[in-house]
Order: sequence, then C-alpha cells, then structure tokens
Amino acid sequence: MCSARSTKCHDRLAGERQTSCGPENSERYEVAEEPLQDEVPFKLDRRDGRAFVSIVAFTMRGLRPRLGGRLATWLLKPIGTHNFLNVRTYVQHSGETGIYFLAEWLSNRLSVAFGPRMFGLPYRFGRLDYQHGREQGNLCGHAADPAGKGALAYRAVLDARAKPAECEAGTLDEWLMERYTAFTHVAGRAGFFRVWHQPWPQVRASATVTDQGLLGANWPFLRGARIVGANFSPGVFNVWMGWPHRLPQAICAGGDS
Repeated sequence: MCSARSTKCHDRLAGERQTSCGPENSERYEVAEEPLQDEVPFKLDRRDGRAFVSIVAFTMRGLRPRLGGRLATWLLKPIGTHNFLNVRTYVQHSGETGIYFLAEWLSNRLSVAFGPRMFGLPYRFGRLDYQHGREQGNLCGHAADPAGKGALAYRAVLDARAKPAECEAGTLDEWLMERYTAFTHVAGRAGFFRVWHQPWPQVRASATVTDQGLLGANWPFLRGARIVGANFSPGVFNVWMGWPHRLPQAICAGGDS
C-alpha cells in the first residue's frame, strides 16, 4: 500500500477537490461483528472488541476542483451541492485505519452516475429531506429509496447550552468521527482516498430513528439495531478530497494484506 506521506504529497501535487460539509447529523449502532464482516472486504476496526455502523446525514456544498478556476467550478456546478446519507463502518488495512461505506444515497442523479466510476463509491439515488437548523434545537430527516427498498426517518434534540467543540482525545466520539481515509472496493478492485479538514466541531444529540426500514431491507443484521450514541456538527469548510488510489495487492474478504 502507498505510504501516507508519499500519497498525500502526490495528491497535493496532482490536484484535489474542495468543498464544505454540513450541517451533519450522525447516529451509531453497535452491531454483531460476524454478519458485518461478511459485508465488508476489509478487516473491521473494533473499539474495545466492539464493532460499529454509523448513519451520517449531511449536505455537501460548493464542490470545486483545485485547478481550473471559474470554468472548472462552473462545469462542476451541476454536482456541486446536494444531500448525502451514508452508511459506514470502520476498517483497517496495512496498519491504517479508516472508514468503509456500505452504501451512500445521494439526491443528485449525476453524482450517482459519476461516483462509482471515479471513486469506487457505492452511490444510490435517494430522496433526501433534512431539517438540520441548530437554532431550534430540534433536527429531523427523511431518506427514501425510490426503488422501494424502505425509508429512514430520524429526529434529534440538542442541548441549547452546548457549544460545538472538538471531540475529547481518546473518546469513542473521536475514534468514530476523526477518520480521514476511506477504503473502497468495487468490481473486485480495492482502493482508497483521503480527505483533509479541521477537526469536526460537534455536540452530543439525543436521537431517535422512527423508521429504519431502509437499513433492515439492505442489511438484515441491522433490523432492530439500537442506537448507542449520536452527534451533531454544524459542519466544516475547506474540505479537501484527494485523488483515488488503487491498492496494489488483492485482498480477501475480511482479510488484510
């Protein structure tokens, strides 16, 4: 696998994509390791022997390339801003930890077409509606798969007195949120890409998922899964997305080469 140092340098020289993300609402589930590992082609990264899946709902705004100026920004405008719902778990490969997307629903059909080809991401089109204004202290969201594979609906309450801040070092929140490598696997090809941004400002949230049919329809082991924590972030700016890279060695399901 490419070293972190050499790959980051290569990304910086070759060019990146810049955007902002947020507001973001995330809920996490603690799940049984074995059925989750069956769905993931990388070795799971566990926290004190526990495996997790998170659902993250956010809005990406103003995606633009590092190079190309106004023309390149204009060309990317049709896919520059839209909602995401990703279902992620936590993995490791060759000593590096990161995330692996089980699936991502997007509200933009063009991005759904380009994402798998460019980054190897498991994009699907979805109807996503988020109300993430922190001012009212109440958040809610709804995601539906037009293919009839269920819906996801949630609501969350924030403590109006809490101020967004970086996760405390060594906590589960930091372990889950502060990851900057995404591993991918599509059509038998494994890869990764990295992102860079300031640490997430966040507050804890009291969340309830009122409909998780979307999760159960796609991953039976998530039927009846219980939320063990949630966070809200007002978002981050100047998010840099590096180029995708192929992993030079084939990996076995659940293995690590």
